[in-house]
Amino acid sequence: MNYRKVDAKLAAALDGMKNPEEPALSVFILMTQAPDSAVATFLKELGVKMSSPRQQILTAKVSPRAVEELSKQPWVRCVRLSGQMKMMNGK
Repeated sequence: MNYRKVDAKLAAALDGMKNPEEPALSVFILMTQAPDSAVATFLKELGVKMSSPRQQILTAKVSPRAVEELSKQPWVRCVRLSGQMKMMNGK
């Protein structure tokens, strides 16, 4: 794992994960450029869905193993844990 590409919150969440294959982490994947067909195929194999071929920031629910694989890719700038959204009570 390239920890320079993983934010602190995600690194902490990875430490608490028991099953490295369970897609239980909501993350942002920031890429250096829009993905080509090889990158798109790689992402699809990890279970990352893309709505546009020009996207450079993706959101995905991935496993710890997928985070490790993503962090090793030269076209990945960083992988960040997505924050949990809270409902507003009309205030």
